[in-house]
Amino acid sequence: MTEHTSVARIAVIADTSLQRHVLQQALGANGYTVVFNSDPSRLEEGDLADCATDLWLVELAHTEELPVVDALLEHTGVPVLFGEGHAPERHSEHYPRWERRLIGKVKRLVGDPAQAVGPSLDVLLGDQSAPTRLALPLALAEAPRAQGEPAPRVWLLAASMGGPEAVKAFLDALPAGLPVGFVYAQHIDAAFEERLPQAVGRHSQWQVGLARPGEAVRCGEVVVAPITQELDFAERDLMVLTGRPWPEPYSPSVDQLMLNLAQRFGARCGVIAFSGMGSDGSAAAAYVRRQGGIIWTQRADSCVCSSMSDSLREGGYSSLSAAPRELAQALVDLFAEQAETGVSLLENEP
Repeated sequence: MTEHTSVARIAVIADTSLQRHVLQQALGANGYTVVFNSDPSRLEEGDLADCATDLWLVELAHTEELPVVDALLEHTGVPVLFGEGHAPERHSEHYPRWERRLIGKVKRLVGDPAQAVGPSLDVLLGDQSAPTRLALPLALAEAPRAQGEPAPRVWLLAASMGGPEAVKAFLDALPAGLPVGFVYAQHIDAAFEERLPQAVGRHSQWQVGLARPGEAVRCGEVVVAPITQELDFAERDLMVLTGRPWPEPYSPSVDQLMLNLAQRFGARCGVIAFSGMGSDGSAAAAYVRRQGGIIWTQRADSCVCSSMSDSLREGGYSSLSAAPRELAQALVDLFAEQAETGVSLLENEP
């Protein structure tokens, strides 16, 4: 496939029911459509010819004596990918690494479903509805305004499929005047990077823009993580564009950005995982929690795709799950409570 304008179709051949189940889950969670999933012993050559697929994914313990393998290699007109070996249990610590390797190979062969996110921005750019914003609590309204100053806390907004709509709803509801800045990591084609800030920020009181190397994330702003290179943080919380590509298969990599944020900001960081495919973020979640960071997730029934937030909930890392507007209210309440109790926003600074 040279143009990936629709969801790629995957046909799976695996010789155990567990492997077939895990592969079905992993592919579906990352936005692919599994059109065929079978034990090789039940296959005939006619089945291969009749299957309308963009990729055959083969995961077999023993391949040398199976005629189905020879038939695939000789007669199919689409790529054949031999998998990443025995799939770990879904909640195993080894699962995220296995999934990243597998999905990275699939994306190189049949494209990335997240490419569909970019065209969806047109809907947001055409939206004329006026948001109903949450009220800023008195404890925060009376606090010295830090708007435009380096943010004492930096939270990550992470999303994939359905993310721009969810993040926009969150920002539309969120009032200015909170002592926090955001970094927004959205799985999207790099061609749409410059349109993303306008699409999600057009009705918001928050300034949404691209990363500025050598500067800190400011209170009242949302920094869109670059798509083509890794964003890190240096002394005095300054943003650094490393020039390195993000670790595959996700761009930007939520896992890597979570590690970078938690290493620099410790308990001063938080993560909100919105609608999205895959399990990006689950490998770094334990480290964020150990550093004192907070992890929240968008509730599954409000997501276009809940795989990203599901993986964090199922791992026991999410302490709150809610719809985007409810997440905005929870964040306002959190900072209002801290202001009322005199909690220092700079405590545990690394």
